[in-house]
Amino acid sequence: MSVLQRGEVSIYYETQGSGFPLLLLPPGGMNATIDWWGRSAFNPMEIFSRDYWTITLDQRNAGRSSGPLDVDDPWGSYAEDHLNLVNHLGIDRFHVLGCCIGCSFVLSLLQRAPERVQSAVIEQPIGIDEANSKVLGDNLAARWAEDLLKRRPELAAGTLNLYRDRMFGGDFVFSVSRDFISACPTPMLVMPGNNLDHPRSIGMEIASLAPNAELLEEWRYPSDIVPKTVARIRSFLKAHTPA
Repeated sequence: MSVLQRGEVSIYYETQGSGFPLLLLPPGGMNATIDWWGRSAFNPMEIFSRDYWTITLDQRNAGRSSGPLDVDDPWGSYAEDHLNLVNHLGIDRFHVLGCCIGCSFVLSLLQRAPERVQSAVIEQPIGIDEANSKVLGDNLAARWAEDLLKRRPELAAGTLNLYRDRMFGGDFVFSVSRDFISACPTPMLVMPGNNLDHPRSIGMEIASLAPNAELLEEWRYPSDIVPKTVARIRSFLKAHTPA
């Protein structure tokens, strides 16, 4: 069991493999934890640890991690957790792969520390479109808020509601603007989703805006395409790994 403790913040994390670092930011909405990788189309911790030093974590206030609710800058507080973790491990530059809400965390990290991220894989990003605008925030955070109040009864329900509003009150991918992505030079491999929580239009728009983006449009279905998807990600990471 590995835990990074910084003040009131406690982050549970796991590492596997060796080589150039690859930070993996898991899916699961506000309940994003390491365990969610086992429910994904493929488990990057198992697959890419053959070539890279893989690092993943339970996000703040999910699973085995905990910390304050930063109402003023919720997305920034997660980015600080990620930077504190790689700093703790002695890592300077790294690749990052995010899935679901992990994609918005990746983009926030790119905004906070662009010089640290070698390349980014964006797998089925969340975001607001016409179909999901009234339900996405609840889909990502309702059960999380209910469970967190049970574990931490000292938290006020009003504070949690404000926190959720700050997290998901914006548009597009919530954590950054379209203007930021349009000016972000980091190489990206974008893999659009195809359901209410992961609208295809959001992934397609990220790929069209980012100046150094590659688009992998069909990657999950049918299931026999997944090995080709893994090979494409491996090729992308290899192309952007320093010699």
